[in-house]
Amino acid sequence: MATAPQVITRKVYKPSLNVGQVYARVYNSAGLMLPVGNTLALALQHAEDVQKQPDMTRLGGGTYAEVRRVTDVTIEFALADLNVVNLARATLSTVTESDAGTVTDQPIVLNRGGLIPLPHVLLSSVVITKTAAPGTPVPMAGNYEVRPEGIWIYDDAPGVTDGDVAKLSYSYAGQAVLEALTTKSAELQLRFAGLNEADDGKPVVVDIWRASQGVAKSLGLLTGKFGQLDVAGTLIADQTKTGAGISRFYRTTMV
Repeated sequence: MATAPQVITRKVYKPSLNVGQVYARVYNSAGLMLPVGNTLALALQHAEDVQKQPDMTRLGGGTYAEVRRVTDVTIEFALADLNVVNLARATLSTVTESDAGTVTDQPIVLNRGGLIPLPHVLLSSVVITKTAAPGTPVPMAGNYEVRPEGIWIYDDAPGVTDGDVAKLSYSYAGQAVLEALTTKSAELQLRFAGLNEADDGKPVVVDIWRASQGVAKSLGLLTGKFGQLDVAGTLIADQTKTGAGISRFYRTTMV
């Protein structure tokens, strides 16, 4: 049976301990609202300017008048899923994607005890050939190691002299490349689909109409613990929201 609105607004008992999904799409776009993944923390912060006028009419002082105006609403969230979209937004990256493919007879220079870095990762079907007199390509074997990040030439690689020129052929997996700090910060529309565990799992939905997302505070690469992206932004007035009592910043709906 539906709960009457007047009963909801008069309810006093409402402890809050939320879990839930966060969805996002580019602001003012027709794109799908997609989940951002496991979000460890999500908070809105309000800042205000307080103008006070002292009471000078009698002894003892005090405040005669006060005006409070909100100057800023910021958002902070911690993302546990470092997927391509989250990482690109948090590092202001331009993303390029490529399907799996092959490279044939790429010229390389061999140096023992060093890595040959390549533009692709997760290689397979690797073949390195050197040209021996009288010009016959000879496949190399036992003197290098294929790593996700490139080709490692052994310190004691037999038949290899530093500076030798060879040819490399390989297959590679599909991949995404993120070029950091090459674009502007994103403006997003967000929806928090909360479930209040302290109130029988009742839904609490928060719509954030327009929020900028700043660059990640840090990007941990070796930390010894699960990685996360700590990002912050600012709620910007959405001028498309009009009417008396209609917020241009965010809205909360609960039962």
